[in-house]
Amino acid sequence: MADLRGVFEQHGHSNVSTYIQSGNVIFESDVARDSLESAVESMLETDLGLPIVVVVRSHAQLRNVVAKAPDDFGNRPDEYHSDVVFLKAPLTPRRTMSVVQLRDGVDQAWAGAGVIYFQRLSARRTQSKLSKLASTPEYSLMTIRSWRTTTRLLEILDGDR
Repeated sequence: MADLRGVFEQHGHSNVSTYIQSGNVIFESDVARDSLESAVESMLETDLGLPIVVVVRSHAQLRNVVAKAPDDFGNRPDEYHSDVVFLKAPLTPRRTMSVVQLRDGVDQAWAGAGVIYFQRLSARRTQSKLSKLASTPEYSLMTIRSWRTTTRLLEILDGDR
């Protein structure tokens, strides 16, 4: 993660920090929003040899994702595993919902602004169809974060570093 932070800093991004070992990078940038994802993808491939899809959300967008979550989403972690599927344009929530498979009594999913909220019953999580999403072509334009990671990233952005 230190190498990852270093690459961001070398490319002129500021206030760079990372959260856990899954590629969550918090940073400030002067790069235009409409080209930021492709700029970061290029930088990671060139400097680290990582040809990956990057999904960027602003502080305001992440705040909206948390604020607009379905009622009670993520509030019962002992009963449900809750994840946020962040989508990269041109993938839309509508398109993603058309390929999401749900197991009755286990899975629930809701469309949000640039995300899908996915919740599965903890006691039956091995029966969830969330993993089926990885076999779709759409999967290449998304990244999944737990609700805990999502809310912690917002806390960090809100100043609780």
